[in-house]
Amino acid sequence: MVLSLDIRSHSEIGLVRKNNQDSGYVSPTMLVVADGMGGAAAGDLASTVAVRQVARADSRREGEEMLEVLAGAVSSANDELADLVTWDHSLEGMGTTFCGVMFDGAQLGLVHIGDSRGYMYRDGDLERMTHDHSWVQSLVDEGRITESEAAVHPHRSLLLKVLNGQPQHTPDTKLVDAHQGDRLLFCSDGLCGFVPDHVISEILGQDSLDDAMALLITEAHAAGGSDNITIVLADVVAQDDALDATEPKIIGAAAFTAVPEHEATAPIPVVPATPTPESKGSARRSAEAPLLFDSEAEESIRYAPIDPERRRGRAWLFSVLGVLLIALVAFFGAHVYLGDQYYVGDQDGTVAIYQGIPDSLAWVQLSRVAETTDISTSDLPIYYRTKVESTISVDSIDSARATVAELRSGAQRCKALKATPEPSTSPEASGSPSSSAAPPSASASASAASPSPSGSTLPKVSEDDCS
Repeated sequence: MVLSLDIRSHSEIGLVRKNNQDSGYVSPTMLVVADGMGGAAAGDLASTVAVRQVARADSRREGEEMLEVLAGAVSSANDELADLVTWDHSLEGMGTTFCGVMFDGAQLGLVHIGDSRGYMYRDGDLERMTHDHSWVQSLVDEGRITESEAAVHPHRSLLLKVLNGQPQHTPDTKLVDAHQGDRLLFCSDGLCGFVPDHVISEILGQDSLDDAMALLITEAHAAGGSDNITIVLADVVAQDDALDATEPKIIGAAAFTAVPEHEATAPIPVVPATPTPESKGSARRSAEAPLLFDSEAEESIRYAPIDPERRRGRAWLFSVLGVLLIALVAFFGAHVYLGDQYYVGDQDGTVAIYQGIPDSLAWVQLSRVAETTDISTSDLPIYYRTKVESTISVDSIDSARATVAELRSGAQRCKALKATPEPSTSPEASGSPSSSAAPPSASASASAASPSPSGSTLPKVSEDDCS
């Protein structure tokens, strides 16, 4: 049975923020929410890049092809974010969540990364179609805190995976069957981070889609409205030509934010030249290829004839010299670049400072150990152990040493806590989200400030953090 989507969408600043960093996109075949982060301008830009990339990929696809197309567009957005940061280092740290689907009239092709959520309300039951890539969700998964504790955890905004230009941050993908009568909700954490699921479920039970949207916005405001609020609602209905012809719409930051031109992604125009009469035969033989210049006519006038054997010899010589020159420039450029790069990482169970980048090219390792320490990673708080294992990028050797000093303090604190006997006479204090493990930021990004080993004071370390 072929189905259609009846869609409502909304994006706003909220009651506290100064600008809207959320973006969204809706069409008869695609529903998307993206929550940007990383500073006033950078958050806007990150979510805009994601939404515009997927909007360009919007088309009628079916089944697994939907996942390939949507995940490919998300990957392109991630690449573009990396290009933008390379082009403008002030954008370092920007990122965005992404939660969206393509729809083929029977199934949803879901792609998700971060803590924006996708819900399905079916026959009175609310189901999350997505799983948050957040620190607190990992604690819930491990049974260390409850869902209610996660909702008020001080580090609930810390994300473990987002689109931020890092290639290892891959989204979750899956196909979901759609039934007539289903109600779909995609939202940023300005809604689901403040309004509990049971309240969302009650609201989605409203008959009217417009009433449901209005009530969701009201509840988000009543909960404080302290974040941007972006909501996409859709009812799965019987096939309807009018709904299928609805114009696509971009909402939120992407509706007014311009993506700056940058070398890696700026389009390169190719203007076909007007062929001369002498070249028409050649043009017909290669009609598929854009004509940058007419080699047979223009080039024959510009250059004197060259013997074919000499031409081949010169071409071979120029090719070899060109390759050698490129290799030489690349070698010295890489040597200079890697000499200025440092990071802190794990070396056989101990903390070490590395010079270079944590990667390899073929069989060549692109880093070396610059300084070793006696700090065992097993002595570190979980937060810092995770960061070290995933490597901590720093600006200089001095910054690396400062990071090591903070890690040493954390390790010493953990050793002291482990050496202190537990009291046996007083009852155990009641559990609190703030006493749970401190969050690892690893390569994480957060929509709110979070502690980091480099350049900040260590957070208070509890015994749970040192397990």
